Amino acid sequence: MAQNSRGQWNSSLGFVLAAAGSAIGLGNLWKFPYITYENHGGAFVLVYIAAIALVGLPIMLAEIVLGRKAQRDPVGSFRILGRDRPGGGAWAGTGFLGVVAGFVILSYYSVIAGWTIRYVLLAVSGGLGEMVQAGRLDDFFGAFLADGPQQSLYHTLFMGLTVGVVYFGVKDGIERVAKVLVPFLFAILGALAIYSTTTAGFGEAMTFLFRPNFAELEPGAILEALGHSFFTLSLGMGAMLTYGSYMRGQDSIPRAAVTISVLDTLIALLACVIMFSVIFTEDMEVRKSSTILFTTLPQVFCKLPGGSLINGFFYLLVALAALTSTISLLEVVTSYAIDELKLSRHRAVLLTGGAIYVFGLLNAWSLGGSAALTEINLIGRESTAGVLGTLDYLASNWFLPVGGFLIAVFAGWAMLGSEMRREVEQGHGPFRWFTGWRILLRFVAPLVVGAIIVSVILGAEYQ
Repeated sequence: MAQNSRGQWNSSLGFVLAAAGSAIGLGNLWKFPYITYENHGGAFVLVYIAAIALVGLPIMLAEIVLGRKAQRDPVGSFRILGRDRPGGGAWAGTGFLGVVAGFVILSYYSVIAGWTIRYVLLAVSGGLGEMVQAGRLDDFFGAFLADGPQQSLYHTLFMGLTVGVVYFGVKDGIERVAKVLVPFLFAILGALAIYSTTTAGFGEAMTFLFRPNFAELEPGAILEALGHSFFTLSLGMGAMLTYGSYMRGQDSIPRAAVTISVLDTLIALLACVIMFSVIFTEDMEVRKSSTILFTTLPQVFCKLPGGSLINGFFYLLVALAALTSTISLLEVVTSYAIDELKLSRHRAVLLTGGAIYVFGLLNAWSLGGSAALTEINLIGRESTAGVLGTLDYLASNWFLPVGGFLIAVFAGWAMLGSEMRREVEQGHGPFRWFTGWRILLRFVAPLVVGAIIVSVILGAEYQ
């Protein structure tokens, strides 16, 4: 297939916004605030930021470099770049693992993302506020999860939006939508953050987040910060590699990778400011479950001035963040069908999107009530409930870390330093941090991600 039929970003900004949208998802708005609260704030936040810089960013940079150099999907990239290197064709398995991860994650992520559409509609219609006032929101959410037809309906709507964007290609679909959705996402988040400064709990939230107390930092918290820094940037599933394969030669990879990492971290911190301001204002209990996002927060928001409007904007924010992530997940699988199966984009999108949609219906019908979701945190380390929980556990604990580990090893050890330097400096100029980046990629990143994998093995052994 001709190289130009794959598509290409129209601008560096388009790539950055699309990749940032891929990284920014429900994990930023749902998972990160919870683990930050659980690990006592300040010191954990500093460790997390350090982990982004020392582990997440180096692997992201490597993924983008490999993608642009090979100009192929994850499987094709590792097959082409792995030729005549130790391991040979076996490296293609790393790319295939990413494609499988994208397929599996999207099949349940779209189900959960569909809930946000339901809540946006409820907030706009006033139904959410009415249920809060009547004390019926908990019962509604439990019944909603157990309602297979409703779960299927909103899964259908979200997958339809996702397929619709990817169908129109890289430039006219993904990039065009990202240029609208991501700035709008930041605008909503910024407005909510400004509003949070008016709440009684804002000062306490800022102290909790940004005044470190290392005496409260436990060893397990360090590992959790390292793990989340890796997962939050959409690493190990081929998303950044795929997006990198559409990048122009004149664009700077280092600048793009740093910008994406900063935007992703900023979103996570702003989400914490908003949620902790509310938490400390209302002295609410934080529970490790989906209920904090879909039952507890709406009730708290409704107590604040302009609560109905806040709920509407908040769930629109969550929906947009989810959509920018599902787009990238589908593109990973679609790129494989285009490059390896030689399908046209339209046929590839409809075929892969349709297969994921059907697989997702199994998740939509398997929830069986709110109890099934008590341990689902999206890219968590303990999700084991039901079919959806099992898939989340497999993807976040095995597919992504193993994929990330292999990417770091391949880029750091199989690829020659001179090859990596040429690619990373193309469109950027001399990269003075190259030696430091290569050291992190060869030694620090594999050790850290390897430690995450070992902790999962030991955890599984002692459960």
